[in-house]
Amino acid sequence: MHGYTAEKSSHLKRLRRIEGQVRGLQRMVEEDKYCIDILTQVSAATKALQSFSLELLDEHLAHCVVEAAQRGGPEAEEKVREASDAIARLVRS
Repeated sequence: MHGYTAEKSSHLKRLRRIEGQVRGLQRMVEEDKYCIDILTQVSAATKALQSFSLELLDEHLAHCVVEAAQRGGPEAEEKVREASDAIARLVRS
């Protein structure tokens, strides 16, 4: 079981909202909307994805990493490295 499983329906709902935002962006470009209005919506979609990714990361740390750390050994080291790499990717984006 993954750390996000308990919140799966909530996550899917959020992702569908984000998908709607992106489709809205496509419509705005098709309809030749004002650049600043499009950029405002890009910012909103970006923030929504960032918020989702931070929540997912928090769940991963609280569930997957903690469980691996309790067991110890190479799996714990691997989970910590994975989490560290994921955090680095989020910081760069």
